[in-house]
Amino acid sequence: MEIKDSGSVVLTAYHSYAPSRLPRVEQSFVPELAAASPPSGHAVSSRKSIPRCRRINRMLSNESLHPPTFSRSNSQASVDSTSMEDFWCEVESIKENSEGGQEEQTVTEVKPADEGELEAEWLQDVGLSTLISGAEEEDGQALLSTLTRTQAAAVQKRYNTYTQTMRKKNKHSVRDVRDIFGVAESPTPFEPVPVSLVPANGVQVPGKKPVWKAVNSNSCLDCGLDKDTPSVAEELSFEVSFSESITEIPKEKEGLKSQRFKKEDSSLTKFIVRKSRFGLTEVGDLSVEDMKKIRYLSLIELTAFYDALGIELKRNRTDKVKGRENGLFGVPLTVLLENDQKKLPGIKVPLIFQKLLQKLEETGLETEGILRVPGSASRVKNLRQELESKFYDDTFDWDQVRNNDAAGLLKMFIRDLPSPLFTVEYLPAFIALVERISKIKLQLQALHLLIMLLPDANRDTAKAFLIFLKKVVANEGKNKMSLWNVSMIVAPNLFIYKGKRSNQEEMQAAATTAHIVRLLIRYQDILWTVPSFLITQATSPRTSKTLPTSPSSRRKSDIPEGVIRVHAPLHSKVSMAIQLNGQTKAKDILARFHCENSHDSPGSLKIQNQSLYEIGGNIGQHCLDPDAYMLDLYHANPHAEWVIKPKTS
Repeated sequence: MEIKDSGSVVLTAYHSYAPSRLPRVEQSFVPELAAASPPSGHAVSSRKSIPRCRRINRMLSNESLHPPTFSRSNSQASVDSTSMEDFWCEVESIKENSEGGQEEQTVTEVKPADEGELEAEWLQDVGLSTLISGAEEEDGQALLSTLTRTQAAAVQKRYNTYTQTMRKKNKHSVRDVRDIFGVAESPTPFEPVPVSLVPANGVQVPGKKPVWKAVNSNSCLDCGLDKDTPSVAEELSFEVSFSESITEIPKEKEGLKSQRFKKEDSSLTKFIVRKSRFGLTEVGDLSVEDMKKIRYLSLIELTAFYDALGIELKRNRTDKVKGRENGLFGVPLTVLLENDQKKLPGIKVPLIFQKLLQKLEETGLETEGILRVPGSASRVKNLRQELESKFYDDTFDWDQVRNNDAAGLLKMFIRDLPSPLFTVEYLPAFIALVERISKIKLQLQALHLLIMLLPDANRDTAKAFLIFLKKVVANEGKNKMSLWNVSMIVAPNLFIYKGKRSNQEEMQAAATTAHIVRLLIRYQDILWTVPSFLITQATSPRTSKTLPTSPSSRRKSDIPEGVIRVHAPLHSKVSMAIQLNGQTKAKDILARFHCENSHDSPGSLKIQNQSLYEIGGNIGQHCLDPDAYMLDLYHANPHAEWVIKPKTS
């Protein structure tokens, strides 16, 4: 039997300990669920936990019971009932841990806001606060000049909503956007940039179509697990704006289609991304200033993308998080990193999180039921307290930690973050990309843009976590943890949010959130790659003047055309002039420097682990893909400086 409204059932299970908040039709389920639940605060052995979860699952899937009827369904997704078992087990385990005397956490409160306030915040978040502040700054105008047609329409729509709301309130006179930027009156006050195929880091010449050439080789990003995946792969393009590539909305609207997920890995499309001649760029390859622009453009593009699909992009409006300032659990990621960086400068993922992942990777990947079989609630609680007091003194004995207890600590760390790993502001957008979009490709594109929006600390921590989960799935033969199993267990820890005003939509979506986690694990290599059309916009000549340019990056008049001078401060030969041709790649330059310095055997390993960087000109800093063609990059950014140095891990 299929659960037609799996999200509704999840709400029932989650609120089995708060029945007063449920509609009357749902409360009939509560006594049975409560009876199946263990007494508060008692540890649950793995031997007893699984049968109880099965009883709950059988009860919910009994043919004599029908899912409760709602006036509206927040979860369009459904899966076969037996595959929900892991989700129920995890929800119950979370309940037990939360009732086991854990200290009270400060949580973010989701607050209502009118349309005008929301649009004002949106304009500020995309770097266009000058539209509402009236400040005479050029940054906003420069950003507007790079927008595509759909992006410009998205900005115009939000600005119009803001001005209409403000005029109704009579707060102050709102100037027209054309008055602010001096744009001649036209149907659309922004001049969108054409979005024909464009170079990944090129100068877009007005009136001319930039040429993009695919690499005729096997170098590509192949995202898909080998087992049970389709033999035919679909190719993704990063060269054209996602929103511009949506030509029409299907006749039967995306949001009205009922999703039915298949838990088999083969149900997920296999995607490949061909490298252009500029190579591929990961989020960590760009400077902080470059990524700031990427975030601005990603939010504009995500809004335009949802607009093109007829979906409202909802965001939660929240108070600032006030978490603990010391300790390990329940501490904001930024605070944890500030404390950890005093010990290890440059660290990007909290030390405690790294250590938990390391423990599980060393001893737990082959443990049957790792992540699924819960550890002892009392042991996990005691280990948490011991970690809080001994971790930074390096006196904690990791050998005493059982694998299932380490998994419990890992999930507890994620749950206890004052703000969710994927940020409370965009949780509705994550849910919508599955419930309102049926095609995997479009879901992946929306998810890709949401990942680009994450703060650095959240993104880096999420990346470390997803890499670990991929290793768990790769060991399925021994640990019996399939991609679907892992997704069902991880989903409640990431997407059931415990705010003061818990958002019902996040708590309802069982199959929906599991599918999101499945996409995150399967396609993570794609998700950490910055779409090249965003880099093109961020490095447009109209915006690049705001980026820092090294004085030494200006092209010397005595250097012939097609010749670059590469600096390598850590090599014995610190500088070299290199003549480029159409086949010279970044890795060729690295190999040449390594060859020239091969006699320095003590430092040979350091030299091999270095990367070639593009610095200045129309970009802040860019770690180059080894397969990037240098002559193309040289023509796109002739004023850049080229430096070989260690890559920041």
